[in-house]
Amino acid sequence: QVQLVESGGGLVQAGGSLRLSCAASGRTFSSYSMGWFRQAPGKEREFVAGITWTGVSTYYADSVKGRFTISRDNAKNTVDLQMNSLKPEDTAVYYCAADNAPVPSGSTDEYDYWGQGTQVTVSS
Repeated sequence: QVQLVESGGGLVQAGGSLRLSCAASGRTFSSYSMGWFRQAPGKEREFVAGITWTGVSTYYADSVKGRFTISRDNAKNTVDLQMNSLKPEDTAVYYCAADNAPVPSGSTDEYDYWGQGTQVTVSS
């Protein structure tokens, strides 16, 4: 069992930065690959970034590549998403999720646990 709690969302101007953090409970955190997803009003939840359980490999949606960075600290049971050069179209509720697999999936169906989400709003 893994419980996930996101933090760090807020309101920022376009071009600014935010750092999201996801704290996980459970001793098996390092056995899960992790993903960040987002969902804007009226849209489906979409993959943003993922990281393998070792933290060696990372994956990004084309829309955020070069601007967002995912990282994890297995000793602290945390996974972070550093978001730079934010755009109004990045506005969404951001969720972290745990996938009981070595490589994170881009599909929401593959994830076993989800956080409650944190709102990110980017003003123009």
